[in-house]
Amino acid sequence: MESNENISTAKQVILSEAVALNNLADLIDDTFINVVEMILACEGRVIFSAVGKPGHIGRKLAATFASTGTPAFFVHAAEAAHGDLGMITAKDLVFLLSHSGSSDEVIHLIPYIRRIGAKIIAITSQKNSSLANSADLILLTGVEKEADPRGQAPTTSSTTLLALGDALAITVSMQRGFTQKDFRDLHPGGALGRQVNT
Repeated sequence: MESNENISTAKQVILSEAVALNNLADLIDDTFINVVEMILACEGRVIFSAVGKPGHIGRKLAATFASTGTPAFFVHAAEAAHGDLGMITAKDLVFLLSHSGSSDEVIHLIPYIRRIGAKIIAITSQKNSSLANSADLILLTGVEKEADPRGQAPTTSSTTLLALGDALAITVSMQRGFTQKDFRDLHPGGALGRQVNT
């Protein structure tokens, strides 16, 4: 009986996240295109900042952008308030990630990023949140509940953040004309590097 319950729980999590991803695909609109254009026009770097699980996603997205031809890096929102704001310039584009749109560490950064002069893109599920209201553009994930039956552990929210960021990175790389050779040049080591060399 316990085994069946475990299988049921696992399937429900996966199916809940799949539904959320389908809903996310339906949200792709002109705002997404506007964000792509802002990235392409950015004369600086694309910077991701967040805390908690969105922070882990932000770190991965920065790596994906960098590896597909867009200079990018991650700044932890808490560390930013202790000197890492110096990594941000007026030419940069800053993505602030927060499922609730009200993470204290993220919200605290907004006036300082504004003072620097960088543009802010919010990725959140809450269109009326403090983060959304303070951003130049907002990308919504559409997540209303987590796949966790308790409604607590970031699951669906993290999955949609990752998928939306990946969609941006790949769309931008295609618009840049980023080729297999370009990819190889940025991946000289490991299995990926060997794969594109064959």
